[in-house]
Amino acid sequence: MALHVPKAPGFAQMLKEGAKHFSGLEEAVYRNIQACKELAQTTRTAYGPNGMNKMVINHLEKLFVTNDAATILRELEVQHPAAKMIVMASHMQEQEVGDGTNFVLVFAGALLELGEELLRIGLSVSEVISIFPDSGHFNVDNIRVCKILGSGISSSSVLHGMVFKKETEGDVTSVKDAKIAVYSCPFDGMITETKGTVLIKTAEELMNFSKGEENLMDAQVKAIADTGANVVVTGGKVADMALHYANKYNIMLVRLNSKWDLRRLCKTVGATALPRLTPPVLEEMGHCDSVYLSEVGDTQVVVFKHEKEDGAISTIVLRGSTDNLMDDIERAVDDGVNTFKVLTRDKRLVPGGGATEIELAKQITSYGETCPGLEQYAIKKFAEAFEAIPRALAENSGVKANEIISKLYAVHQEGNKNVGLDIEAEVPAVKDMLEAGILDTYLGKYWAIKLATNAAVTVLRVDQIIMAKPAGGPKPPSGKKDWDDDQND
Repeated sequence: MALHVPKAPGFAQMLKEGAKHFSGLEEAVYRNIQACKELAQTTRTAYGPNGMNKMVINHLEKLFVTNDAATILRELEVQHPAAKMIVMASHMQEQEVGDGTNFVLVFAGALLELGEELLRIGLSVSEVISIFPDSGHFNVDNIRVCKILGSGISSSSVLHGMVFKKETEGDVTSVKDAKIAVYSCPFDGMITETKGTVLIKTAEELMNFSKGEENLMDAQVKAIADTGANVVVTGGKVADMALHYANKYNIMLVRLNSKWDLRRLCKTVGATALPRLTPPVLEEMGHCDSVYLSEVGDTQVVVFKHEKEDGAISTIVLRGSTDNLMDDIERAVDDGVNTFKVLTRDKRLVPGGGATEIELAKQITSYGETCPGLEQYAIKKFAEAFEAIPRALAENSGVKANEIISKLYAVHQEGNKNVGLDIEAEVPAVKDMLEAGILDTYLGKYWAIKLATNAAVTVLRVDQIIMAKPAGGPKPPSGKKDWDDDQND
């Protein structure tokens, strides 16, 4: 008879076997803070223009070499529940502003680190968190990026219209003043909705049947050509017979496999995607100044180009020597486009290079000194957390952080609010960010501080971690990699 082992009294006996339970400052709060600090430390060295790159290999064994915090976090798949909160805050920053994800991580990490110091000297969690503060129509999707391997970044260009890494289907490779018919169906003969059987008894009947099919296809393509359409874009396969008649009537044929590309093209040229191969009316056709097949490097591309600059969509053709380099440039372009989107909502700018953070730290510290009671400790630590940003910039630039921060404070005390860190100087130096043209968006800073603070407060509020037993059966065998492949013995 098996010996019955009683469970320990308390919270653990209410949970299933295999569940984990942590509580209190030592077990829960400090553990969570440590996890978040380590995450912030990982991305901190990638902050700023002199930040280091990280080499990340994701679960699909794809290699990323980047200093973009959003990409690093997306590919890392963080599992720790408290660290996940900080990751969620940075994802919110990415969605709201499109840039400043690393700021959120560094600032949240600094807040938690300083919050831990207050907890260790005896302040309660509620006293620590009591101080932590609680228009445009630009569509980012309108700027497309087409990456073509070869040449260098300086060979990149901007086109008003769209560029697809495709070849044309037929003989026609260039059309001026294009009238475009877009079909979401295959460019092929009509197929009946119901299945049918045709009985053919003689060779003559077979010839007539084939001839009838050809005549029908001819009539369909001729009807499209008669509307004035000289470019056909299809979302499905192109039949050989349809291709023959398209060449006969001088129609340029382009095939796009992606329905998203098809929709974007419709938006660019002002066309309507038709579900059946019927002749388009004038309102359903799109217009473009020129459509042509071109060769960029050794890659064939089809270009839909507008001569005027008032088109709905523009494409940036990126060139680069490696895929990793072009991926990084694409992320930089994405940040730039998102910054433009933020500026259409709020045109206000603040000085960069740590100037805004030092000024905030100075003013919040001054406010803290006027507050009586224990809350002044929390206020001063909140102000100190802002130093993490210029400190990270200084460390990544290879200069002494303490020396730079004391210089910045001294200059700001004199009333020079726009002075920040000069990363181009070989010795620790400061300069006016407004004159140097180094600026940050106000909304980017606002959301980053708000989201980082909310994430830090959420982590500090947690005093228990309860983890249920993981669901699922036995793990798959990890010994033989290709055990289900056919063996040719």
